[in-house]
Amino acid sequence: MKTGLEQGSREVVLAGELGYWPTGHAFCIFFGPTPASRGDEIRAASAVNIIGKVSGDPKAFLKAKDGAKVTLEKA
Repeated sequence: MKTGLEQGSREVVLAGELGYWPTGHAFCIFFGPTPASRGDEIRAASAVNIIGKVSGDPKAFLKAKDGAKVTLEKA
């Protein structure tokens, strides 16, 4: 499903937030600084729609390898 930016979309996000990035048609799990970040902030490449939050420690994703399978469940 593709959608555009929704009200409340933003570039700077919090660790553990889940987002949909309409520009790149991608689902995002934010857990640390990105190439677009300034300082210690977590910044998406462009605005994302926030759709949820990780219920555990988002730093666990730092250990995930590229291409790792991630399972999402509604809390």
